[in-house]
Amino acid sequence: MKIEVQSKKGLRTVLSVVVDKKTIQNKMDERLNELQKEVTLKGFRTGKVPPSVIKNQFGKSIYGEVIDKILRETSAKAIEEKKIKIAGQPKIDLKTFGEGKDLNYELQIDSLPEINIESFEKYKAVEFNVKIEDKIVNEKLKEISNQNKQFKDKKETEEAKIGDQVIFDYSATVDGNKFEGSEGKGVQLELGKDLFLKGFDEQLVGVKKNDLKNLISTLPTNHPKKELANKKTKFECKILNVKEPIKNIIDDNFAKIMGAKDLNDLKKLIENQISSQYSQALNSITKKEILDQIEKNHKIDLPKNMIEQEISIMTQSLKAEDKEKHKTNNEKIAKSRIKLGLILNEYGEKNNLKVSEEEVKAEIQKQIKGMPGQEKMVLDYYQKNPSAAQSLKGSIYEEKIISLIKSKIKLEVKNINTKEAEKIISEFNKPKIDQTKLKKTESSEKNTTKPKKISKK
Repeated sequence: MKIEVQSKKGLRTVLSVVVDKKTIQNKMDERLNELQKEVTLKGFRTGKVPPSVIKNQFGKSIYGEVIDKILRETSAKAIEEKKIKIAGQPKIDLKTFGEGKDLNYELQIDSLPEINIESFEKYKAVEFNVKIEDKIVNEKLKEISNQNKQFKDKKETEEAKIGDQVIFDYSATVDGNKFEGSEGKGVQLELGKDLFLKGFDEQLVGVKKNDLKNLISTLPTNHPKKELANKKTKFECKILNVKEPIKNIIDDNFAKIMGAKDLNDLKKLIENQISSQYSQALNSITKKEILDQIEKNHKIDLPKNMIEQEISIMTQSLKAEDKEKHKTNNEKIAKSRIKLGLILNEYGEKNNLKVSEEEVKAEIQKQIKGMPGQEKMVLDYYQKNPSAAQSLKGSIYEEKIISLIKSKIKLEVKNINTKEAEKIISEFNKPKIDQTKLKKTESSEKNTTKPKKISKK
């Protein structure tokens, strides 16, 4: 194999690679010998088909398979030999190839830039510490209580009212005909929530245990069967039971049902959950403040193919016209993401930062504890989605890097209440006005000739 540097401009290197025909032929012979043990053809016993016959039958596909393998192996060897730190996927441009010929191709490689981390000592940022008021914790406690209602049987003579739970079987028809999903058994509805069909709950108000109730409701617009969408449907309902809610007593016993040690522990868990939600939003503001300074103070050449790949990922769900319309802005965002990613990763590697499996597990447990009443949902999510745990690992790594940077900069800590936090988050999330466009508009308005006043005669 012969490797030469064809050209080198900035971060892009083009290598010329030549693999002689003898090497290719040897690889072909090896593959044909392997296939001889596997191929079965009419008139030959398994393992006894001559390589020449196999070549005549499958020559083109075998050659393509061999060339593909040679390209992978030789391109990796060329990159290793020239000691290039690649950025993204290299591009291969075949020049000459074919049976009985040398393989000649160009390898276009974008390499990672050298990154010199500037000192962070002059950077400034504000970190917020939110005090969660007792009133907010108690409101959330009531909400959890309402979400975990218990019900008891009503007397057979008592009618159902809004807030009660009605259990029933139903049989439904559209234009007198049954349809898929037209029957239900033991359906439980808390009247007033309108979770079944719009207006369905109201028609069950007043029913009693063992009643037969006929009612009309309209199937939803987004019904899976298009022919049934918006169709008026007759429901024949057999009322199995009517229950009324039991008012939860918010005490130590209720707290234990919710997975806490006692009421104080449950309140603390709720406070931590709310605090975590505010902290997440406010930390994003602090983080952006830091990242903006990092981006501004570092100059890096970015590999073109990384930019192209990032834009492709960002815009994969967009229509062609939308991609074109936001082309400049998408490129700006892609460059910012890549630049910051490279800088943060370099800083993490220089400081030997790593994330252990124990840290990932601890973070999952932290999330579980921070969501009273939803522990199983969180655990199931990570158990059923292995990629989610991997993504979490990346987030922890980034947070480690940001935490280290915070320790190096001038960080002002502000204690605020939830009202102040809401205001800060709201201001941050407001759409940003493009100051460049604003100045152009103002300039245009100044240069516009004002209309003359019409004199009265």
